[in-house]
Amino acid sequence: MAVLPSAHPNEFDRRRIERALRSRQRYRYVTPRVAVVDGGYRIQSPCCSRNIDRAGGVIDVALMLHDVDRLRWQLFRKDHGAGSWLLDGDHKRLGEALERLNADPERIFWQ
Repeated sequence: MAVLPSAHPNEFDRRRIERALRSRQRYRYVTPRVAVVDGGYRIQSPCCSRNIDRAGGVIDVALMLHDVDRLRWQLFRKDHGAGSWLLDGDHKRLGEALERLNADPERIFWQ
């Protein structure tokens, strides 16, 4: 049985994520960075609130991984105190995960 290569990360979806982040609700005056990681994308941004990094350095905002077996997108948020990623939820489509990340009603991603 042949193993198919992962479709993610790819340049098309990385740019799609960058475009979608322009419509986020919080910290619209900073430019987040979308980095490729094994199986997905990591979003980082300057810490404008100074809640996480008093110097305003770049912090992790979200991790989006594509679960090839389940054909779902897993959206993670960073627990900055513990230095670990926490699963926020999984979504059928990339757009659904981006909507959740951009709205962020609980301020758990864009801090």
